[in-house]
Amino acid sequence: MAQTHSYDLLVVGGGINGAGIARDAAGRSLSVLLCEQDDLAAHTSSASTKLIHGGLRYLEYREFGLVRKALQERETLLRAAPHIMRPLRFVMPHVPSLRPAWLIRAGLFLYDHLARRQLLPGSRGIDMRRHPAGAPLVDSIRRGFVYSDGWVDDARLVVLNALDASERGARVLTRTKLVGAAREGGTWQAQLQREDGSRLDVRARAIANAAGPWVADLLHGALGRPSRHSIRLVKGSHIVTRRLFEHDHAYIFQNPDKRIVFAIPYEHDYTLIGTTDVEYRADPARVAISEDEIRYLCDSVSRYFSRPVAPDDVRWSYAGVRPLLEDEHADNPSAVTRDYLLELDAPSGEAPLLSVFGGKITTFRKLAEEAVDRLAGPLGIRAPAWTAGTPLPGGDIADADFDRFARQFEARHPWLPKDLARRYAHAYGTRADRLIGDARSTDALGTRFAPGLYEAELRYLRDAEWARSAQDVLWRRSKRGLHVEPGTLRQVSEAIDAWFAKETTAATQHG
Repeated sequence: MAQTHSYDLLVVGGGINGAGIARDAAGRSLSVLLCEQDDLAAHTSSASTKLIHGGLRYLEYREFGLVRKALQERETLLRAAPHIMRPLRFVMPHVPSLRPAWLIRAGLFLYDHLARRQLLPGSRGIDMRRHPAGAPLVDSIRRGFVYSDGWVDDARLVVLNALDASERGARVLTRTKLVGAAREGGTWQAQLQREDGSRLDVRARAIANAAGPWVADLLHGALGRPSRHSIRLVKGSHIVTRRLFEHDHAYIFQNPDKRIVFAIPYEHDYTLIGTTDVEYRADPARVAISEDEIRYLCDSVSRYFSRPVAPDDVRWSYAGVRPLLEDEHADNPSAVTRDYLLELDAPSGEAPLLSVFGGKITTFRKLAEEAVDRLAGPLGIRAPAWTAGTPLPGGDIADADFDRFARQFEARHPWLPKDLARRYAHAYGTRADRLIGDARSTDALGTRFAPGLYEAELRYLRDAEWARSAQDVLWRRSKRGLHVEPGTLRQVSEAIDAWFAKETTAATQHG
C-alpha cells in the first residue's frame, strides 16, 4: 500500500503566486508541499513585460487602490532582490492629440505621491531635442516626461521564491499534477501524478489553489468545487528585436487606441516590446503570438522611432495568458482589473480551500501574505507575516547596492570574462560563488554549451533550481537562448537535453 504523506498546506501552481504562498507559509513553520504540472514559471509568470510597477495607465481606470498597493510593493521588492531587480527610468514622449500635457503631469504627480519613495527619483518633464532619449525618435516629438519604475527577471523571481520555500522546509515537486482531491475527516486527501505516470497520495490540512489560468478548471475538475468568481483569460504577447537605442532608459508609448506599449532595454543587445491585450479562449498551455499581434507591436513603436520596426526585425517572441478577475463592467481587455481576489471555502469542521483569482507580478508578495493570513484562523497559524523585510536567496546584498557587490564579485574572480561575471552576479547574487565552486578558469567550468553557458551552471540549476531541460535553462533561468545563433539553436538545445538525460541516468545508477 502506497504511503500517504501529510502536510499542513498543499499549494497547487508553481507560478509567482504559488511560489510566494509556499515561501510565506514555510517561513511561518507550516509543512508545505508545492506541486506544479510543468516547470516553475513555465507559463504566465515567465511571459510578463518584466516590470515591477504601479501601473501608470491604471490611474485612468481609477484603480487607485491597486496602484497604491503596487507602488508600496515596488520598493519592498527592489530591496529584497537587488540582483534580479533594478530601478528603471521610463520616457513617455508627448503626443498632444492623444493625451494633454496637463493630464499626464497630473497622473505622474499622483504616481509619485500615492506611496512613499526612497530608492526611486520622481518624475519630470524633458526636452526631447536635448535628452538622449530623443535621439532615436521622430523629429516631431519635442517634449516628454520621465518617471521611475522597476525591472525584474520574472522567471528567476519565481524560482527564488520556490528556493526560499524549499530552504525553509517546503517540498517542491515540478512536473507533478494534482489529479484529484476530496475532503475526508477534516483534511484533504489528494492524488498527485508525476511526469512518468506514477502516483503520490497526499494528506493536507488545507489547499491553496494558485493555478493561474487553470484556477477555475482545477476547482471544477480535480477539486470538484463550485466558485462564486471566475476569471477572464487575456493574452499578452511580446517581441524582441536587436537593440533599437543606446541609452539605458525604457519607453512607454501611447497609441491611438488608448493602449500603451513599452520598449525596454533587454539582455544588453536587445529591445523588448510589449504587450498586447487579446481575449483568449483556447488552452493556456498552447498560447502563441499571432501575426496580427506582431504587426500591431511593430506599428505601435514605429510611430515613434525614426527607424521603423518591421516583423522581419523580430528576433524572438513569446506570449502568455493572464488570468484576470472577471469584470462584467469592462468590455475592453485593457480595462479589466489587474487586482486580485482570494476566495476562502472553509465550511465548519472541514479542511479549507483558498483560491487565487487575478493578480499581477508586482503584488505577488502581498497576495501571498494575505493568503496565509486568511488561512491563519482555520490552521491555527500564530506566526506573524515576515516576508516584507527578508531578502530572497542571493539578495542579501549590503545596502541593496548591486553595483558595489558586482565590482567586489568581479575582483574575487578576475579570471571570469567581465560580461560573464556580471551575468552571474545579476542572476545569482550572493549565491554566484556556489555556482563557481573551486573553479579558477573558464576551462574548470566545464563544457561550453552556448555563449556564456557552461556545464557548471547547468549542474547548479539542476541541483538547486529544479531545471530539467534545455527549455528550462535557455528560456527561463538564464535567457541564453536569445544569444544563440538561430541556425544552431536546435543543436544547442539537443546537447543540453542530452546532458540532462545523461546526468539523470548517472544519478539514478549511483543513487
